[in-house]
Amino acid sequence: MTPEDIIKCEERYNKGKAVCSIMRHVAETCNTSVLNLNTKISWPLAKPPYRSTFEAFRLAIADEDSVFGSLDVEAHILKAILTNIRRKLTPQPIKIRADIEVTCFKYEGVDAIRDALVAGEKVGTEENSVKIKLIAPPLYVMLTTALEKPPGIELLNTAIEEVKRVIMERGGTLSVKVAPRATSQQEDHALATLMERMEMENREIDGDDEEDE
Repeated sequence: MTPEDIIKCEERYNKGKAVCSIMRHVAETCNTSVLNLNTKISWPLAKPPYRSTFEAFRLAIADEDSVFGSLDVEAHILKAILTNIRRKLTPQPIKIRADIEVTCFKYEGVDAIRDALVAGEKVGTEENSVKIKLIAPPLYVMLTTALEKPPGIELLNTAIEEVKRVIMERGGTLSVKVAPRATSQQEDHALATLMERMEMENREIDGDDEEDE
């Protein structure tokens, strides 16, 4: 199997496992059998127009009537299923990050960099904003959140291209040090620690300047 096939199989397995977990919990809560729930709910929803029961459950979070309206399901069972679906399958925002270097050694260098970064942030929307933070010149980190990874990565790539367009028009350059990717909790913690350390160092430098005066 190719690595792509392995990933697809693992995703399919995990989705099926999530559906089985919901069915088992609802069966215990409503004093019925998993087989009964599968016969009435899981198996019918695994057929077209849905790609799988998991996908049907995800759609039911926003539109339960269109998904469960045609099924013969008791009200208390439907309520229990919806409760479990919303608790376990509601998408959680994914943090997307890219690391870039932006430089401009022309006369308007600092202003050009600022304008380019502002242009990049404007690519974001009200639902998915783009934030660009300084790590240490010329390194910047670009951040956004999205419910799905591909759209989030695409948004940051668009923002990078916008920053690049503006800074190159002003005689500067942009280099992508780390391409957009979903971040882990460890990376988020490391970034927060780095930002805090940089802020403390800047404060110490400001304090030294005051003493020198």
